[in-house]
Amino acid sequence: MIPNLSINPQRLWDTLMETAEFGGTAKGGVKRLTLSDEDKQARDWFKRACEALGCSVTVDQVGNIYARRSGKRNDLPPIAMGSHLDTQPTGGKFDGILGVLAGLEALRTLHETGYETNAPIEIINWTNEEGSRFAPGMLGSAVVAGVYKPEFAWSLIDRDGSNFGAELERIGYKGDTQTGGRAFSAMFELHIEQGPILDKEKIEVGVVTGMQGMRWYEVTVTGESAHTGATPMTMRKNALLGSARMVDAIDRMAHEMAPSAVATVGMIENMPNSRNVVPGEVFFTIDMRHPDDEVLQQMEDRMRAELASVLTPLGLSYEERCIWSSPAVKFSPELIECVRIGAKKSGYTTKDLVSGAGHDAAFISRIAPTTMIFAPCLNGISHNEAESSTLEECAAGTQTMLNAVLEFDSRLG
Repeated sequence: MIPNLSINPQRLWDTLMETAEFGGTAKGGVKRLTLSDEDKQARDWFKRACEALGCSVTVDQVGNIYARRSGKRNDLPPIAMGSHLDTQPTGGKFDGILGVLAGLEALRTLHETGYETNAPIEIINWTNEEGSRFAPGMLGSAVVAGVYKPEFAWSLIDRDGSNFGAELERIGYKGDTQTGGRAFSAMFELHIEQGPILDKEKIEVGVVTGMQGMRWYEVTVTGESAHTGATPMTMRKNALLGSARMVDAIDRMAHEMAPSAVATVGMIENMPNSRNVVPGEVFFTIDMRHPDDEVLQQMEDRMRAELASVLTPLGLSYEERCIWSSPAVKFSPELIECVRIGAKKSGYTTKDLVSGAGHDAAFISRIAPTTMIFAPCLNGISHNEAESSTLEECAAGTQTMLNAVLEFDSRLG
């Protein structure tokens, strides 16, 4: 019989507020970039908290942290819960870390009640989910899923010239555990929705059925730096002008392919970035997403056609490359059923959703049954210091995840 175990909502909330101090900003958000000193603080805290419960904690070659609680049958692969501790440069208190701390709260509940699961339970902190410092994102889970080799991760360089492998060693989280070949009975990931639907409709729990496809691109446009006063308009090769027109073209494309298409230029670097120099080079990024991979390919084809038609007539050259591609994902029907049962058991209202954001569950779904649970966030705001969720909303998601894990675990007995 599956027990009725209840998490401690206040304890969960207190850990969320405590860990928000690691990289806390003046505006109430969090800046905890991957492999930064602040990331190390959060990692050290998480490791200590798990060891206090008697968990064995291991770290793999790219810094993923695994905290394992033994079960009755340690021959079974673990049931995993997890997400990430890193944030955006102007991130919030809940994105990613809610999923890690919810797993911790679930383990604390199992520990204090003395309940023994059939399978081992594992909480995971995935390295570099955000990709805001080292691109691409969801890196740690991608290496575990065999999408990239550890050597690829170690070779990455951020925009300031720092090396991923060196930074991993600097903060003491380049582990000895092999990254590839890990097995999971299942993985559950709790996350704030990062969209407005649950909040707007006053729904307590999002049952996530899948994830849309997404691709990231980097573009460098090259023109010719020149004096702004002495160079006639007709003789300029203005890289920023061409890039600005591309920003508009990409936005227009997404509007025309709506409602499911989204496309964003999120980073721009203008060189030499002087007020009296015609810009000679511009670097920018493109993020494109759609639930249908065929439509996403159409978006890519159109983006490349726009680059040629916009930039070439201005006398500009360009280089473009896709640095990351994640196909659309459908989550495990059995785990989705467990989430529905878990929410119903505690009396929560639910709504089926497809995730518009990328998450580590996307890559882990390639090697194990996987699903996600969403908690509401105020007005859907995320990747923003104003990101907000309530104690009750975080608790509902966490309780649902614990219920779902126990439901699935009962099927392994």
